[in-house]
Amino acid sequence: MPQRRILPGLPLSLGVTLVYVTLIIALPVAAVLLKAMSLSLGEFWNIVTSPRALSTYRITILCALAATLFNAIFGFAFAWVLVRYDFPGKRLLDTLVDVPFALPTAVAGVTLTALFAKNGWFGAPLASIGIEVAYTPLGIIIAMIFTSLPFIVRTVQPVLEELDPEFEDAASCLGAGDLDTMRRVILPLLMPALLAGISFAFVRCLGEFGAIIFIAGNQPLSTEITSLLAFIRVEEFDYPGAAAIATVMLLASLTILILTSLAQSWYGRHLTRS
Repeated sequence: MPQRRILPGLPLSLGVTLVYVTLIIALPVAAVLLKAMSLSLGEFWNIVTSPRALSTYRITILCALAATLFNAIFGFAFAWVLVRYDFPGKRLLDTLVDVPFALPTAVAGVTLTALFAKNGWFGAPLASIGIEVAYTPLGIIIAMIFTSLPFIVRTVQPVLEELDPEFEDAASCLGAGDLDTMRRVILPLLMPALLAGISFAFVRCLGEFGAIIFIAGNQPLSTEITSLLAFIRVEEFDYPGAAAIATVMLLASLTILILTSLAQSWYGRHLTRS
């Protein structure tokens, strides 16, 4: 007897999926690539390797790496606390993790700028000890941390919830300390999810725009990010130049996602064999 399926059959389901992917993903990407291809190879190279463009790559990548590293540690700890401990206000704290998803990035940028400006709640005490946040690369990092934290927490949290505490008890019975248990038992099981969260967070940092432009100051060769440079080229009606810069960002993001997928696949096979 053929298995009954609640959803329509494969042809209809696949057709709807392909139409959706084509309209929402493939066509916009193709439009960017076609506009970039209107440039000659020399023109494309001159645009994407100009001193201003190279400066935005450096600032964006370094700030994204710093924000992702912070979130990898803090996000993992955040997910661990939410899963393994009960305390007053836990439900509220769990809800606050999703605020960067719900909050418009422009609102986040304005809020962060007000908080970390020299006369802000956080900015004033920091300025008194010589630390400036607003209109510096540090401000960019903080904005990236704020917008990308949920990607790691929400990726690790469900896997951690499914992780049986008996694994830790067994490791303890075998004489493993807390550090060995974390390194040799828990982290290997969480690594695929952690890798996915880190890659999503890093890609989000690379493409973040609204939360950064308010707190960064947008000074060329100092605090200007790549997505802002692409936006400036659009405002100048230099659509091929904007498309060329957007193509670099697109290729970087796709490369990261592909490498992460390959790393997850390899790690899964290695974990299964071991």
